[in-house]
Amino acid sequence: MEFGFAPEDEAFRGEVRAWLGAHAPAGADRRGWERTLGAAGWIGLGWTEGGYGNRTATLTQQVAWAEEYARSAAPPRSGHIGENLLAPTLIAHGSDAQKARFLPAVAAGEELWCQGYSEPGAGSDLAGVRTAAVREADGYRVTGQKIWTSLAHEADWCFVLARTEPGSRRHHGLTFLLVPMDQPGRIEVRPIRQMTGTSDFNEVFFDGAHARAEHVVGGVGDGWRVAMSLLGFERGVSTLAQQIGFAEELGRVVRDAVATGAADDPVVRARLVRLWAELRVMRWNALRTLGGQVAEPGAPSVAKLLWAGWHQRLGELAVLVRGAGASVGPADWSAAAPYELDAAQHLFLFSRADTVYGGSDQVQRTIIAERVLGLPREPKGVES
Repeated sequence: MEFGFAPEDEAFRGEVRAWLGAHAPAGADRRGWERTLGAAGWIGLGWTEGGYGNRTATLTQQVAWAEEYARSAAPPRSGHIGENLLAPTLIAHGSDAQKARFLPAVAAGEELWCQGYSEPGAGSDLAGVRTAAVREADGYRVTGQKIWTSLAHEADWCFVLARTEPGSRRHHGLTFLLVPMDQPGRIEVRPIRQMTGTSDFNEVFFDGAHARAEHVVGGVGDGWRVAMSLLGFERGVSTLAQQIGFAEELGRVVRDAVATGAADDPVVRARLVRLWAELRVMRWNALRTLGGQVAEPGAPSVAKLLWAGWHQRLGELAVLVRGAGASVGPADWSAAAPYELDAAQHLFLFSRADTVYGGSDQVQRTIIAERVLGLPREPKGVES
């Protein structure tokens, strides 16, 4: 799955592969691993402004890094929200003081971030947030609830979209705030248990949490513009790394199909070939949009629709080829202990959420209809 890498890029890939092979244990402490990455200069490869990152790397070299990381046995990243979402947003909209304060800590793997966007009544409808931030002499007091907050139980900071103008509606009167998570009695994090038995995301309750005035990004009331800019950074090089992981999952499903005899069924074989072909199309589409000089309207939504549905179909096929064996866990299931899942079961259950988180399929289709096809905008209900 290589793509037109020049000799110097392939040399960079070799350096990445050698370093990961020597330093990437499968079960390392995630916070400690972020510090290891930062000390070796592997965080912030794409930051070209102000010298806040570590190593400099071309776009193709960033792709090589992401792909080799996905192929290695390296632990899941805890710092990707700070590196891939907050950092580009601060580079685009932050003050010099904000960049100097936060970017070096992210690049060193010293501070972890989470994203305070979705709320119980405003999941995919981001403009409907109700979390309020009231101005005080030295900053803001934030009150409200966020949900589906990935890694909030590990994060040191949260970037929060809050309503700072009382009575404002929709995308007006919103502000992008940087809020420290270590505020006992003012911030409570409650893990949400998923079908897989794990808790990767959380509810977060703000009860008068403090945010300093100098930690407003982009200006008071300009939070919607900053938030939309951040969502544009949410996909890019990481999409290609994600597809490497998808390819490995597809390979496991193929091996299971051969081992169980399910591959002898022509319908199963046709589904496997279709998934393989669709994954190739997703890769070339990602490379095409990644290398474009101008961002294509709706491109992130198209990519989300493609991979979310693909991943769900892969999860369904993963248990289908296992037959009755897919209903048996790797360890004894009982009410007395958390249940364990094998790779196929985890894939099937976790992928059910793919078409919901990060913007549901319905929301992505609305974005494409309005911003790409120019269809009339969807009417919004009147808030009570």
